Order: sequence, then C-alpha cells, then structure tokens
Amino acid sequence: MPPGRRQIFAVSGILHPAPGEPAPRRSALLDHAISLTGVPVAKVCLVPTATGDQPDVIESFYAAVGDAKQVIPSHLQLFPRPNVDDVGAFLREQQLIWVTGGSVVNLLAVWRAHRVDAILRECWAAGVVLGGGSAGSICWHTSGVTDSFSERLDPVTDALGLLPYSNGVHHDLADQPRRRRYLECVASGDLPAGHATDDGVGLHYVGTELVEAVSSLPGAGAYRVEPGERHGTVVERSIPTRLIGAARRT
Repeated sequence: MPPGRRQIFAVSGILHPAPGEPAPRRSALLDHAISLTGVPVAKVCLVPTATGDQPDVIESFYAAVGDAKQVIPSHLQLFPRPNVDDVGAFLREQQLIWVTGGSVVNLLAVWRAHRVDAILRECWAAGVVLGGGSAGSICWHTSGVTDSFSERLDPVTDALGLLPYSNGVHHDLADQPRRRRYLECVASGDLPAGHATDDGVGLHYVGTELVEAVSSLPGAGAYRVEPGERHGTVVERSIPTRLIGAARRT
C-alpha cells in the first residue's frame, strides 16, 4: 500500500496466549501495521495514554522493536505532561501511530484535553497510518463496548468517529461477555452497525472502507454486526480473514 492514503488498522491483541506457547517478541499485527506505511524504514510512535503511560508498557514496546531495522521508534507521553515540546509537529512526522489498550474512556478525555484528537485527525488526513489494539481500536470508530466504566461492559459513544461504525474487540474473550454485550447494544440501537474482532485479528480500513481482515491466529475471525429487520434483533456475519505472520508458516 503506497504512503499518503488514509489508513487505519484496528486490532484485538492477544490477551491470553495459548498454554505452553510463549508470546512473540513482536506481534504479527504490529508488523503488518508497519508494512502498511509503504516505506522501507518507518517512524513508529507508541501512544500509551490508555494505560496512563505506564513505564513498563513503553519499555516493552522498545524491547519489541529494538531489533527491527525497518523501524525508528518513539513514544508520546501525556502524563504528567507531554514529553515533546510540540505534540502536533511530533505526531505529524510519524509514519505509524500505534495506540495501546487500556481505558478508552480515559484515553479520549486526556486526548481532548491536549487537543490530540484533532491532531490525529490531521495525521490521518495527511497519510499517517493510525492503529492499535483494544482501546486503540475502538477509539477510531464512533463507539463500542468497554470495561472502562465497570465490568458490566457499557457502551462508549463519543469516540473519534474517523470510521463511521461501532467496534467490538476481544469478541471471543471467555473472561467477559463482550460478544453478548456488543450484540445487545447493536440490537437495541445503543450502538450503530459495526465490526468486531476476535483476539489476534485486525481490520484494515482505507478511507472509511474496510478492505481486509487479517489474523495472526488460525481460526480467529472478524464479523460484521448490524441490526436485524425486526426491532431488538441483530445479525452477525463472518468477514473473510487472511492468516498472516508466524501462524501462517506452522
């Protein structure tokens, strides 16, 4: 994909690796996001606002990309204050901005306080690839289901809206009823139609069009979710998903 196009890569990271399988040093989904920049060496910025800029999250990122010759890594901290003098100029010079999981509600509030929401819209329009997992997936859409408020999994309806869809993440997570709650919210009209991903799956958008779903895990899927013809019903359809990364070679 050539640089200069509006692209978003929204994913559900792997929260629980399979028993006995070590977590990869760097996820195939992040590698795929880097490839979407279309440049041989990409400036990749981690934005861990949703975690409160936890130092271990930042350290893990640098460890993961430290041996990647195709990456010039950096990060944006907003706690307790920005770690760069000009946040807008800093973000606009990146080729990929990668947003971590965590609290999407807190992420949106802090971004708006620092005007990062408007800066990211400018970056997207200029061709910087935007991406991330969990909170870093929901944030680009209009809305989604989140545990940011409570374990009840409530709708969040004031995301950035670069993509005119709702978003469900960790759709197959056994620990929480994410799939059920997302389907309920679309059926009731609390959320508009949208797309959901199992762990290890990413959605690639060009402009606002979903052009491909990819998976780093065999059997993991993506879904189109929309209201049914009768009020209070919902239709969930599988989206063809291409296997990428190490999983494809085993």
